[in-house]
Amino acid sequence: MSEDLHALQRRLAEFAAARDWQQYHTPKNLAAALSVEAAELVEIFQWLTPEESAKVMSNPGKAGRVEDEVADVLAYLLQFCEALGIDALAALAAKIERNESRFPAVRSARPDRPREGEE
Repeated sequence: MSEDLHALQRRLAEFAAARDWQQYHTPKNLAAALSVEAAELVEIFQWLTPEESAKVMSNPGKAGRVEDEVADVLAYLLQFCEALGIDALAALAAKIERNESRFPAVRSARPDRPREGEE
């Protein structure tokens, strides 16, 4: 990644401050905006088959839309974290650790794949 997460978070905060938007960037408003942008991302995939959705980035028009919506989702998530003082990377690392404990790795193969040593 070209810029680290904290630098992008600062850049977003400066962008909002330069436009006097902080008054609107309450946790409630940012959570709502995040939800709307996530829904716009889902909308791109809404009626696609699994195969079509896997190939969406090969269509330049759709790829651009997907990238824009991903950027919007990430921007609102970072602004939400800024508003509440959440370190997004630390929160993610802690969640992965909890999930690793809750959901231990399964060593057996999926039913459609041979187990190790079988072919």
